[in-house]
Amino acid sequence: MNAAPPGRFLPPLSRCMALLGGCAVLAGSLGGCVDLAPKYRHEHYLLSDDWKGDGLMQYGHPSDAAPRGDWWTVFNDSTLNELEERASRLNPNLQADAELFTQARDIAAEAQSNLYPQITGGAGASQNQASQHRLWRGAGSQGPTYMSSEQYSATARWEPDFWSSIRNRRRVQQRMAQAAAADFATARLSIQSELANDYMQLRGMDAQHAVYLDSIHYYETAVQITKMRQAGAIAAGIDVSRAQTQLFSTQAADTDLQARRAVMEHAIAILVNVTPADFHITPRSQITFPKVAIPVGIPSTLLERRPDIASAERHMAAANRAIGVSRAAFYPHVTFSATAGFMDNGFTLDKIANGMYNYAAQAVLPLFQGGLRRAELQRNWSQYRQSEDQYRATVLDAFKDVEDGLSMTHGLDVEAAQQAEAVQASMRTQNMTMQLYTGGLTNYLDVVVAQVAALQARIAEVQVETRYMQAQVELIRSLGGGWSTAELPNNKQLRPFSPLQYTHLGMPTPVKGVSVDNGPESRDLSGKGFHDRDLTASPK
Repeated sequence: MNAAPPGRFLPPLSRCMALLGGCAVLAGSLGGCVDLAPKYRHEHYLLSDDWKGDGLMQYGHPSDAAPRGDWWTVFNDSTLNELEERASRLNPNLQADAELFTQARDIAAEAQSNLYPQITGGAGASQNQASQHRLWRGAGSQGPTYMSSEQYSATARWEPDFWSSIRNRRRVQQRMAQAAAADFATARLSIQSELANDYMQLRGMDAQHAVYLDSIHYYETAVQITKMRQAGAIAAGIDVSRAQTQLFSTQAADTDLQARRAVMEHAIAILVNVTPADFHITPRSQITFPKVAIPVGIPSTLLERRPDIASAERHMAAANRAIGVSRAAFYPHVTFSATAGFMDNGFTLDKIANGMYNYAAQAVLPLFQGGLRRAELQRNWSQYRQSEDQYRATVLDAFKDVEDGLSMTHGLDVEAAQQAEAVQASMRTQNMTMQLYTGGLTNYLDVVVAQVAALQARIAEVQVETRYMQAQVELIRSLGGGWSTAELPNNKQLRPFSPLQYTHLGMPTPVKGVSVDNGPESRDLSGKGFHDRDLTASPK
């Protein structure tokens, strides 16, 4: 009698697991050894050796102190600091962008799961009764008409990744998740810069309001002077009318300014997650922001600082990996599967005689699909070249933003000094003209002209100062706001949960400071969390 073949009397489930184990060893030695994606090379461009900006902007070097993550602190304003900190945590649009990053992480985890065997378990029971007069049941048949069945089984399916198709799908999604992280950083920087711009515009309006109040007080005195001269028959009634026109038109302009300030304040309230009715910022009479010397750095460092450039580069890397997926479609795909379990019409399911199993290996190679695979491959190559073009366009836009910021800050700095001279000259003219009118040496029309020129010069001076501060904010934003590619999560950090985690899946593990759990504070729209002295409840 011949000896039994090895493994003949192994339980069915053990046989299937042994088969899968052997296949895993084989695929482990072969799978993934062929990567059909083209070798990815980061784009390198020929750049100029220096920026063209001048003035307060410094030509930087890698060791220079570039703006940091909390870049707004350079303006030394406690109210702005508090507003920025709150917006960075609680802005609803920013929180929504954080959720997009979480979803991208989960999609990457889904793609990675295909590298592992997919194992499922099942159990079932049924009771079945057939008619005694069913078709093909012969007369006098003693066959059963009632049968019960109980079973349980396990199924495993696995596709070895011989051509790195699954790995490249995973890499595509990982790079897309990194791009989503860079998109979140771009959105955060955009909201931070928008808030700083709005806040500086608000403070500029406060300074303009102070100018209007000073001018209104001056014009009220002028009306009194013209009325006194009219009462003494020294001046005509038209002088009083002209003085009153100037007074009332200035009051109207100030009222319009206050309405626009309220609208700007409402915009800031929304950015910091507060209802406008519960939000008010105490006015200030002067712009107190310091001028900041911002080190620009050498041009090549900009590519490492801008999150939008990083996002464009990650999209380009993902498109590169997609080519490998399309190439793998030209090769056979092998799948191993196995099912094992027990079935009986009672509860004696643990007997070997009641075991059942099947295992199979399948290889699929598309032979003719009417050009489908070639079309997909050509489309992926086109998408990769498109991503290269978009990356280059993003880089050019970044350099434009920096050059715009350098030009604006330098030009507005010079303009502010020139406007200050204009204010001094117009104020001297206004004072001298009023003295001449009081002495009867000129008419009041000259006084009105001088008053209008002085008021316009003073308002323009405040506006130039405001635009200069906003230009500084835009320059910092164009330099990336202190962000760098080191803040992008790596592939291991992208996993939103541990491999064997089965609890607390509602919230992903935070990574690189991106958290979607802001607690009950995000639902408090009353603004009660503010403590700065310049932030008060809106007056009732």
